Amino acid sequence: MTTTRTIERTIPALRTVEGGGFVVHRPFPTRLLMDFDPFLLLDEMGPVDYAPGEAKGAPDHPHRGFETVTYVLEGQFGHKDSADHSGTLRQGDVQWMTAGAGVVHSEMPDPEFTRTGGRVHGLQLWVNLPQRDKMIAPHYQEIPSAKIPVAVSDDGRVRVKVIAGEALGVKAAIETRTPILYQHFSIEPGASIETRVPEDFRVFAYPLSGAGLYGGDRTPVRAQQMVLFNDDGGSVTLAAGDEPLEVLLIGGVPLKEPVVRYGPFVMNTEDEIRQAVIDYQAGRMGAITH
Repeated sequence: MTTTRTIERTIPALRTVEGGGFVVHRPFPTRLLMDFDPFLLLDEMGPVDYAPGEAKGAPDHPHRGFETVTYVLEGQFGHKDSADHSGTLRQGDVQWMTAGAGVVHSEMPDPEFTRTGGRVHGLQLWVNLPQRDKMIAPHYQEIPSAKIPVAVSDDGRVRVKVIAGEALGVKAAIETRTPILYQHFSIEPGASIETRVPEDFRVFAYPLSGAGLYGGDRTPVRAQQMVLFNDDGGSVTLAAGDEPLEVLLIGGVPLKEPVVRYGPFVMNTEDEIRQAVIDYQAGRMGAITH
């Protein structure tokens, strides 16, 4: 029998403004929690309703030394990079971008969405790369919503989209550089699930909507509060209260390596950060052709 994990603490997501002026709710990094090894940042983008002509995004910006995972819940996100890669992420799609040695990236609404307006809601997770992989060639994994594996509990009251890792016997389509789980649970009112997690993973939950009950002691936590679990068991319990619960379960094996960050660059030493700035200013990460 596995032991279900208890809760260490909860962290509220703080409202801030990023990029060209879009609102995000950020549980980390903040003064309450700088990182959650191997993760560097989690932003919930929106939900926000844009009138025609109002939609905002993040213009050209570089990345080096980590991965960005973009998951679209509502609306759409256009993207383009310095390797001439571009496209549109729509509802339910996931993009797992390994920046590695460096890429210049932009995330802007496409012209049609800007014209019509609409609701935007999504997540971006930053995943640190181990020292051995920080300078690998940039690459993408893009998984449309229809190809993301889904599992359903025996009673049919819990559904999970398996973006990374394994849940309820279903494995993800995405391959990760280090062992990671990223799962989106939809739980009906009054239902619960005890899902296995590897004992060497650090794990947290982030509720998107609904007041849930977490851990072996079923602690109530409302939406936009990060739930940090202790490392004391091989499973996690998630339960819905009187309303449906939408919650992300995210975890990974800690890298336990030095982290030096400067904006969009995350390396292991200050010298490596200085080199990243020099390389970007010298155009070695390329440029986006508009």
